[in-house]
Amino acid sequence: MSSTNNSNSDAQNIIADEMQHLSLGDDLELGSPMKVEETPNVKSMDIETGDIDFEYENKILAAAHGKRPSEFFSNGDDVIEEALIDDDKSINPHFSYTEEQMLKDQDAKIRAFNTLASSPRNSRSSSASSFSGHGRRPSVIVPPVPPTLSITPKSSKVNSKFSYNPTTHEITPKSSLSPSIAINPAAAQRDPTLMQGKQKLDQLKSEFSHEQNFKLGSILANDHNISAEEAPSIELVSLYKQIKWCLDTRKKYQDVSIQNPDLNPKNSENWKIYPSPPSPFWKAQNNRQRNLNHRESSKENNYTNSAVFDFEKCDIPGPDESTDFVADNEDTYQIISTKTKEKLINVPTIRDYYMDLDKIVNIASDGPMKSFAFKRLQYLEARWNLYHLLNDHAETSESKRNPHRDFYNVRKVDVHVHHSACMNQKHLLRFIKHKIRHCPDEKVIKRDGQILTLQEVFDSLNLTAYDLSIDTLDMHAHRDTFHRFDKFNLKYNPIGESRLREIFLKTDNFIQGRYLAEITREVFDDLESSKYQMAEYRISIYGRSEDEWDKLAAWVVDNKLFSHNVRWLIQVPRLYNIYKKGGLVQSFKDIIDNLFRPLFEVTKNPQSHPKLFIFLQRVIGFDSVDDESKIDRRFYKKFPFPSKWESENNPPYSYYLYYIFSNLTSLNHWRKNRGFNTFVLRPHSGEAGDPEHLIAAYLTSESISHGILLRKVPFVQYLYYLCQIGIAMSPLSNNALFLTYDKNPFPAYFKRGLNVALSTDDPLQFSYTREPLIEEYSVAAQIWKLSNVDMSELAKNSVKMSGFEYELKKHWIGHEFTKVGIDGNDIEKTNVPDIRVAYRTETLQTEHELIEYYNSIEGV
Repeated sequence: MSSTNNSNSDAQNIIADEMQHLSLGDDLELGSPMKVEETPNVKSMDIETGDIDFEYENKILAAAHGKRPSEFFSNGDDVIEEALIDDDKSINPHFSYTEEQMLKDQDAKIRAFNTLASSPRNSRSSSASSFSGHGRRPSVIVPPVPPTLSITPKSSKVNSKFSYNPTTHEITPKSSLSPSIAINPAAAQRDPTLMQGKQKLDQLKSEFSHEQNFKLGSILANDHNISAEEAPSIELVSLYKQIKWCLDTRKKYQDVSIQNPDLNPKNSENWKIYPSPPSPFWKAQNNRQRNLNHRESSKENNYTNSAVFDFEKCDIPGPDESTDFVADNEDTYQIISTKTKEKLINVPTIRDYYMDLDKIVNIASDGPMKSFAFKRLQYLEARWNLYHLLNDHAETSESKRNPHRDFYNVRKVDVHVHHSACMNQKHLLRFIKHKIRHCPDEKVIKRDGQILTLQEVFDSLNLTAYDLSIDTLDMHAHRDTFHRFDKFNLKYNPIGESRLREIFLKTDNFIQGRYLAEITREVFDDLESSKYQMAEYRISIYGRSEDEWDKLAAWVVDNKLFSHNVRWLIQVPRLYNIYKKGGLVQSFKDIIDNLFRPLFEVTKNPQSHPKLFIFLQRVIGFDSVDDESKIDRRFYKKFPFPSKWESENNPPYSYYLYYIFSNLTSLNHWRKNRGFNTFVLRPHSGEAGDPEHLIAAYLTSESISHGILLRKVPFVQYLYYLCQIGIAMSPLSNNALFLTYDKNPFPAYFKRGLNVALSTDDPLQFSYTREPLIEEYSVAAQIWKLSNVDMSELAKNSVKMSGFEYELKKHWIGHEFTKVGIDGNDIEKTNVPDIRVAYRTETLQTEHELIEYYNSIEGV
């Protein structure tokens, strides 16, 4: 007890001595202003900012710790060394124990000073006796600060970035803006724009100083924001202006092509489709209660949704006499007025496209821009880590309070899955065995002028139904497919036989794709039974002939492959060189004609292709597929138009995307005018090969699949974040082909706030269960420690980036889902807490506010 009292008494004595030395003891009264006289030992002190200088600062700090200055600072080198050791022990690189100790010491100084300032005059003995009645040594007492207590300090040499609030004891960053910027009069006389820039910047700073809540994304005013001492550099302003140009350029391409979902007629309230979407209750069908023999008797109308469909009840509109279409001199289809023959829209030319593409490539390869984008992405990830550390428990609590809803019963869409591989391997094996046992004499293929039955095909392979197994089929992508896309494509052949692929996995074959239709129907039934899973299946149009569209539409309509859980995308393989060598096409223009002429014809007169019109109502858009790792060789300094591309060289990725985009632009305008649904472009991009693919997709596409190469181009990744471009990622697919699971950038994308969702790609090659999408989520959750809230957010992302109609999305994720922020979140539907949505929205708005702020600065 005596040692405690002595220690406290020493602290009070030290403080009193220093106050007397500074001639403050006789003038200090509670509730009156304090005056600071200059002394040789003190330069300035400021109770608002906490800046106390030189000897006075050291003595006050020593007094706060109950020691004398000489004793407290005798081991200064040891203190610095310990601080460095503590900093090395820091687990999180974004947090420093040294900074924490500095803030604590500063707080201790202020509390000690406030204690002395609020004590009675000449309280040396009374303060010592006040501690004698306590059984333990108390902390420094901090009474309420009188409202009139103020100090007007002189200028300090210490440029602190913090201000201290003595009432709340909070330390906050000072305003990031300097009050004024000096300009050399001679320089201003030579260049009048300098003075105009200064006036503009001073005005912005004045506005900023009054807006305390303006968010610049800075935690301690030390990131890519306005410096505390000087105006923004010309280089920084230039970087933000380049980013703004990139954002505006993408918006220009997306607006002209009508890929904004809000402009799609199918998302309007008066959209009608037959059969109409179901009421908010799925009456799923149980496969186990269905008679297998009856199902195999070609009675397609047994199926759940197909039973409703009757082609005769479909409303097929008449022709449009006011508009026509024609190919221009760049081989892009344009819509024209029938009377005036003038173009109705202006499609960006291929020259404009490549100029914009090259400019973004140059910006993305610029050193300062790469460093800038990398730091912004690092900041976004660090901000997520801090948010997750502080709010993880609150998110979990809010999610637990949400009745009924969890990850399993929130809607989720498989936004990237290929139809020919939509079933798992066990499902295909059971189907093949069933056909061999029950339909051995059915004629299934024509080879070498002979028509073979299913039994004859398997006899030629020397196999029976009993011999078949998962290992015999050999369709899983194992280690031998890594960086071997050619071997992966061979995995589509059961038992390595292309004839079995033609029989079971093709829509256009000797049996008109009936086997594939039956197994597709079974996959539909599995989705409808699960109720909460949807899929967007990619099905191929090769561009080898104009009748491909009619054949595909007839396959869908005749087999009644309609499900409210399924929509379609058209994938266009980049195989011109193969078709050219095989004599199927004469130039690249033949592929463009085969792809788009039927679509323009059915838009002009739906009655010319009635089945195609019905099928297109359920088509979302287009995909461009093939091995991206193939080198895009620039054979021409200036790319020729498709009619002149007659060589056997395959056009580059960017060339394919442009001509799909340009023709979709004209087509979408016409379809929108007629009240038909429009299409989007969602290519495979960034899986392998040249990162330039991602820039071409950035300009032309609504969203992409894969995108793992974004990890190598930070600026393009930052653009994808700012535009919230959808990225359908398939880590299990990447693990087998191009990138091992542990190196996948998906968790970094998710933390930074990119618009990502999980998808299966090819369940036939990668999945082992009947629910491939749940398998994809479960593996990701185990490896990357995703919480239920994380997976629910991913599921919500998949629904928002999908092409299902708004009428369905409103039922799945809330009626106000199109609104920004928490106004558009319905936790009862999505299981995503409002706090998570608010964080994502605020972080994105912060980045856009930064861009707008720096672009508003002129003359700097």
